[in-house]
Amino acid sequence: MPIRLKKLIGTILLVALVIIYALIASAIAVTRLAEYGSLAHFLFFLFSGLLWVLPAMGIIKWLIIEPPQKG
Repeated sequence: MPIRLKKLIGTILLVALVIIYALIASAIAVTRLAEYGSLAHFLFFLFSGLLWVLPAMGIIKWLIIEPPQKG
């Protein structure tokens, strides 16, 4: 796969991940956290704010893997 195409796909995947993850995290926060206190809000947003990094690291790792050399 050409490197430019790989970077384009990776960029689109990262942007889609962030948008979808933010929508899901916001929906969970609105529906589940309304009756809990500020500590629960803090912990939820702390963990959900860091959790998206794991799949993003997988995408970035895929981006930096060098293609095998032919010949």
